[in-house]
Amino acid sequence: MKDRLVTLVGGGGFIGRYVAQALLAAGARVRVAGRDPRDAWFLKPLGGLGQTQFVAADVTRSDTIMRAIAGADHVVNLVGSFTGDLRRIHVDGARAVAEAAAKAGAVSLVHISAIGADAGASSRYASTKGEAEAAVRAAFPAATILRPATVFGREDQFINRFAGLIAALPIVPVLRAGVRFQPVFVGDVATAVVAALGAPATFGGRTYELGGPDVLTMAELHRWIAREIGRDRALPALPDIAGQALASLGFLPGAPITMDQWKLLQHDTVVAPDAEGLAALGVTPTPLAAVAPAWLVRYRRAGRFAAIAKA
Repeated sequence: MKDRLVTLVGGGGFIGRYVAQALLAAGARVRVAGRDPRDAWFLKPLGGLGQTQFVAADVTRSDTIMRAIAGADHVVNLVGSFTGDLRRIHVDGARAVAEAAAKAGAVSLVHISAIGADAGASSRYASTKGEAEAAVRAAFPAATILRPATVFGREDQFINRFAGLIAALPIVPVLRAGVRFQPVFVGDVATAVVAALGAPATFGGRTYELGGPDVLTMAELHRWIAREIGRDRALPALPDIAGQALASLGFLPGAPITMDQWKLLQHDTVVAPDAEGLAALGVTPTPLAAVAPAWLVRYRRAGRFAAIAKA
């Protein structure tokens, strides 16, 4: 990847920042495209002089995407959302990126989708993710599609959200306590992206599901977090009828869960038994316990000065 120009559409986001760092370490030139380039300026010091570029682009405006991708050797589409016009963002946006990559003559395209992507899904998020994959394949058949499970890392909105609740409240009801997750470390996702970009003859035109080595139920995950941050909490399973009622209020500002997210929680987020995954991309998955304690320390009573007795 040395000296190759890679456009990261949505590169200033959670996963994007790790992909950018992995590419910079590999010697690539990185062009970060986002609605407000200033949101990604924290990446500036991570590369050499002139190694990182920033450009304004919006996946709902194909003309801006064309400009952002022009001249790029490789392209990664990292854009995703749980809110807003998901058809414009996921489907039309993914199509615009793939068409622009094809027109620019890009060597490879990696599209970040999600486990559970299915055009026939009841969830709007999952169905538009599924439609997006078809749109990408139609415009750029050699694209590599990566479907991560729930992604965790220092800046995530998953592990940190639960840890914040467990640290703050004496009782934390657990939604969908039995649903299973296979969380994947954001650094492993970034490594997989770089591997796919660098070997399109091997990985192009294929779909990979990315999951970590741990498979946990929602209840098990809550208990693990509570132990890790040294909080003895009541973690009762919330009945589904109560969870659905809570989700029905998801349209209200500050609601903890939307109805679409509730629909997603009706299914496990785990790698399919017959799917190719991180191992096929040459990546060894990182356990949650190997990295999460380094940042979960801030949720302990005395922060990093606390002594935690591991269960």
